[in-house]
Amino acid sequence: MLIAPLNGDPAAWDTFVGRAELSSFCHLAGWRGILSDVLGAECLYRVATDENGAYLGVLPLVRVKSRLFGHYLVSVPFLNQGGPLGSLEARRCLAEDAVHEARRSRADLLELRTRESEGLELSVSARKITVKLPLGSDPDSLFKSFPSKLRSQIRRPLKEGLTTRFGPEQREPFYAVFARTMRDLGTPVLPRAFFDRIAAAFPDVVVFGVVYRGDQPLAAGCGFVWREEFELTWAGALRESRPLAANMLLYWSFMEQMIARRVRTFDFGRCTAGSGTHQFKRQWGGADVTLPWCQYAANGVAALPSPQDPAFSWGPRLWRRLPLSVANRLGPRLVRFIP
Repeated sequence: MLIAPLNGDPAAWDTFVGRAELSSFCHLAGWRGILSDVLGAECLYRVATDENGAYLGVLPLVRVKSRLFGHYLVSVPFLNQGGPLGSLEARRCLAEDAVHEARRSRADLLELRTRESEGLELSVSARKITVKLPLGSDPDSLFKSFPSKLRSQIRRPLKEGLTTRFGPEQREPFYAVFARTMRDLGTPVLPRAFFDRIAAAFPDVVVFGVVYRGDQPLAAGCGFVWREEFELTWAGALRESRPLAANMLLYWSFMEQMIARRVRTFDFGRCTAGSGTHQFKRQWGGADVTLPWCQYAANGVAALPSPQDPAFSWGPRLWRRLPLSVANRLGPRLVRFIP
C-alpha cells in the first residue's frame, strides 16, 4: 500500500468518497480549496493506493497553526466529521501516516473526526456529541409526535406570520443573522467568502434557509444533505426574535424541507453534553450520539482551544462587547486558528 498526497483532478477522490461506507460531505475534495484559499490552512490530503494506483483509502488532513492558539492537525477543521475512509488496513495506514506527520511537525494535537474509531489504535475523545432524529416520511406524523409545548412553540411564529425561504439566494441574509448571532455568543465568525465558496462548490449538497418577518431575516441556518441524512451545521437567531420563537420555526421548516427531499435522519450538529444547546436539541425527541474523534498528542493535549478553557475564557466576554462591524472585520481573521 502506498500513501501519497492528492494531486491533480479530484474527481477520483470524490468518486471514492461517494462509494465509501463511512463517508460524509466533509470528505469531499472541494473543501481543500475552500480551507486553503479562504482560511489559509495547509491541506495535507492523503490517498492510499495499491501498486496500480487504485484508491484504497483517503484522509483529508488539514494543518491549523498559530502562535496564540497552537498547532493542530485536524480532519476536518471547522466541520464535525472527517477521518480516514476505506478498508480497515487503509484507514490504519492513513492514521499512522497522520501520526507520523504530527510527530515530525511537533503538532500539539492530531484529531481525526471519525465516524468509526474501531481499529485505528488511537485514543478516543467523547467530549462532543450530536443529536439525531428520525424524520419518517410524513411531516404531520412527526409534528404530532412532539410534546404539546413544542408544538405550540412552532405554531406561535406561524400565527405571527413568519415565513421560511430556502435556496442559494438566502446565503446573504443567512450570513447577516449568523454573524450577529456569533458576536452575541462571543465567538468569531467565519468569513462571508467561506459560505460563498461552499455554495459554489456544493450546490447539490448545501441548503440555506432563513425565517422572515416580512422582509426582515430573524433566524437562519446552513446545512448539508448526504445520502439520507441532513446535518444542520450552522444556525442562529437574533435576540429580538426570541419572543416570536423564530428559531423553532427554523428547525421545523428544515425538517419539513428534508422530509420532502426524502431525507430520513436529521442531525442537529455537534454540541457539548449537558449544555443549553444540547437541551435545546434534545427537546425535539432525538437520541444522543457520541462523536468518536480519534486523537494523538505527544504532550498530553486533550482538546482544541475552547471558551471553556480558563486560558481563553476572557475572549467571549470581550468579543460580546465589540461593535458588530468590528467583530465582522476581526472575526474572520481570528477564527481560522480555532478549528
